[in-house]
Amino acid sequence: MFELSTSSLSLLALGLYVAYTIVSVVTDPLRDIPGPFLARFTRLWYFFKVYKGSFEITNLNLHKIYGPIVRIAPNEYSVDDVEAAKSIYRVGNGFVKAPWYWAWMPPIPERANLFADMDPHHHASQRRKFASAYTMTSLVEYESSVNECTAILAQRFSELAASGQSINFGHWLQYYAFDTISLITFGNRFGFLDKGQDENRLFDAIDHHNTYSTLVGIFPFLHRFLFPILLKTGGYGTLLNFSMKQIERRRMLLKDPTARDNDGPLDFMARYLAAHEATPEKMSNDDIFTISITNIAAGSDTTGVTLSVVLYYLLKHPATYKRLQQEIDSASADGAIDDPITFRQALCLLYLQAVLKEALRIHPATGLGLQRCVPAAGAMLSGRNFPGGTTVGVNSWVAHRNVGVYGKDADKWRPERWLEIEANGRGAEVEQYFFAFGMGSRTCLGKNISLLELNKLIPQLLRKFNLILDDELSKQEWKTLNRWFVKPQNFKGRIISRTTEKVIGRTF
Repeated sequence: MFELSTSSLSLLALGLYVAYTIVSVVTDPLRDIPGPFLARFTRLWYFFKVYKGSFEITNLNLHKIYGPIVRIAPNEYSVDDVEAAKSIYRVGNGFVKAPWYWAWMPPIPERANLFADMDPHHHASQRRKFASAYTMTSLVEYESSVNECTAILAQRFSELAASGQSINFGHWLQYYAFDTISLITFGNRFGFLDKGQDENRLFDAIDHHNTYSTLVGIFPFLHRFLFPILLKTGGYGTLLNFSMKQIERRRMLLKDPTARDNDGPLDFMARYLAAHEATPEKMSNDDIFTISITNIAAGSDTTGVTLSVVLYYLLKHPATYKRLQQEIDSASADGAIDDPITFRQALCLLYLQAVLKEALRIHPATGLGLQRCVPAAGAMLSGRNFPGGTTVGVNSWVAHRNVGVYGKDADKWRPERWLEIEANGRGAEVEQYFFAFGMGSRTCLGKNISLLELNKLIPQLLRKFNLILDDELSKQEWKTLNRWFVKPQNFKGRIISRTTEKVIGRTF
């Protein structure tokens, strides 16, 4: 009997794969849509571009070269079209999240988190469980928690200003975001601001988890095999164990009537544990674990990134910095804002709102496409008929530089554009192509937490301090790394207390 050797079987398998790929390309009804040559044949092109860590820039350049629809992998496309975006992200339209999201959750659909859940019905059910705690009405109750963390950060900044040390602003702003979300979620701070360091290496755990999910999601079939290893050695396992300890700590304290942690606003965990005690079939332990990890990971990263973006662009554009600081100083002198500023007062500072929106526009926290699967019936997008099962999506970095929406200078920092947009009555129109917190039914649940922190911290920092970029960074653009979140890597500088106006140039 004729037997094939291992090498012969390998060559046969390779030949069949190549033949299948060629046939798929030739018969593809969208074969004329442009894009990089290798992206027609393999997802490896997309993988290596994402791995390099700057896909947001690559994606922008692709659209400059090829137009509003670009192939980025076999059967996957990046879209830059306002009307197409309305179709893709409209509530109830049948465009479900793409398989890339599979790697962001345990490979068990019933344990999907709100970010990654690919089942719209399960997602809607889960979102209803938690949504009331994230409304702006509910979150305003947590202003005292934000004030507490803001006061501690201001104290740390005063100490660092007195020492003249150069610091990593990015780290300190993530410390702030982490302690704030932990106080809101668990009723206690993790102590990042107090210690000025990440003793439990939670930042590393989050970065590891984000890197894993970003890259493995490109080949989602691998996730089922790799996830058991991740639980033992990866960031997800670290976050899970940390969350379980925090939940148990909060559970025990809630049973102690003398615990000081039970004073003040009702934190998220207290709400969820009470709901679990009342109706465990509706609010399960898995639900509580999942929302805890989501708050810790996403809640610190997204807000930490955006706070860094606001300050970085203010420091890169001194005229903007000066105008915003003058608005804050004038409002303070007139008694229009308190110390600390309230959220409602911050909303009345029009230039502050323009600066925050421009930061969210020019450097949204996420740097990959919000990919969706075309429903079985197919869909007409940007003049093309996409068959069911095709993956399409809009990258917020691409959308936010659309000159038809944001003007010919869309690639430039200019907060004044938002004042002009409002003056021209275009606010509602522009919001339809503003992806800083996602779009449609999958809009980020933590959006209001982030806005609360942004609106309260930035005015407090500018009224108390002048910040200065390190000499090297002042002469060049900062470095970032895109692992879903586009995080700064070298955002360093010094602090001047506005009461002393003194700088000592030592290195931290």
